[in-house]
Amino acid sequence: MNDERTQEALRDGTPMRDAVSRDHGENGGGAAVDSSWPPVPADVPRAARARRALDDESFALTFGAFAFAVSALVAVFIFWGRELPIDGRRSLGEFAAIAGAVAAAVGFATSRLRPHRDRRADVRAADGVSYWWLDLVALSAAYATIALLGWIGVATILDHSFVGAMVFASPAVVLAASSTALSAYLAFVSGTNLTPRHLSLVLAVFLVVGVVTAMLSATDPQWWQMNLSALGITHDISALTFNLTLIVSGIIVTTIARFGTASLPTTTAPDRRHRRTVRALFVLLGALLACVGVFPVDRFFLLHNTVATGMCVAFAALVIGLPWLIPTMPKVFIALGFVYVGVIIVLALLFSAGIYNLTAVELVSALLIFSWIILFLRNAHPVVHA
Repeated sequence: MNDERTQEALRDGTPMRDAVSRDHGENGGGAAVDSSWPPVPADVPRAARARRALDDESFALTFGAFAFAVSALVAVFIFWGRELPIDGRRSLGEFAAIAGAVAAAVGFATSRLRPHRDRRADVRAADGVSYWWLDLVALSAAYATIALLGWIGVATILDHSFVGAMVFASPAVVLAASSTALSAYLAFVSGTNLTPRHLSLVLAVFLVVGVVTAMLSATDPQWWQMNLSALGITHDISALTFNLTLIVSGIIVTTIARFGTASLPTTTAPDRRHRRTVRALFVLLGALLACVGVFPVDRFFLLHNTVATGMCVAFAALVIGLPWLIPTMPKVFIALGFVYVGVIIVLALLFSAGIYNLTAVELVSALLIFSWIILFLRNAHPVVHA
């Protein structure tokens, strides 16, 4: 049948990709040629796909303009007749962070829930993976937190740059509305093009923004002399930022458990069992990471250290078992995972010998673990859009 399709395509001048895609759709076998997700029917013209991209961009711009108008209206009532500080309580930065977080969450959720004319009705259930509401809520919260912490960080940096500066009401309204519109637009555009690789970028940006914001807002400049978890025990905005970053990051990792393994082979019973095992380890890794933020080290010392150690054990189990669980994984990536585990063990030994302090060990270990997760999403299989 494939040979007949090939000859027919050569006679009619039909692109080989379209001919093979049509044959795949009629017979229901083999791997999809087009790796885009959700799958676009082969008979959709290129012009229609371009119109869809244009429609998404137009809708994103419209949503951003709507966010600008609503935010400006609210800001007028709050800012009128006042001079606002850049950072701190009742400041321009505080309003921009809260408004941006709400706009980002709503923008991402709207982009995911908005129907597309060329999207198949069973997109959410394709490949045996449903886009559960928990995933939608978790990712919306992640985008909201990125906007919240990002604008707080920007406000903190500007406040240190313009010491003692106050912002008049009129420019404050424009700045606040602009930041809200930007958050809404970026979240909406990101939601319309969500892929496992894109999700890895979200996780990376979220972690960097959250941890850096916690460091900038720490009231104790010597926190690093204790350990990284000291950022979560200061009982100020730094502690809230740090713990919230860990909790939401854990939720994102559990979401990755399904997005990142959606394209793994499931043709045989061992394949399905291996995919379930990988997902279970990712869920365990995310749950333990969230528990690190839920249980601060000053109030739950034993429990905090237990879940932190368990996270490292789950990571090691995932790396060591990967060659058997996913034999198709690139050999270079598998070797890199073993190198990462070895580096973490060496760091632990150096800490035990008193050469490294705990903060350095935790920072490097966290960097290695999360970079491995990001690389996993980029190496597991061809891109599968959410």
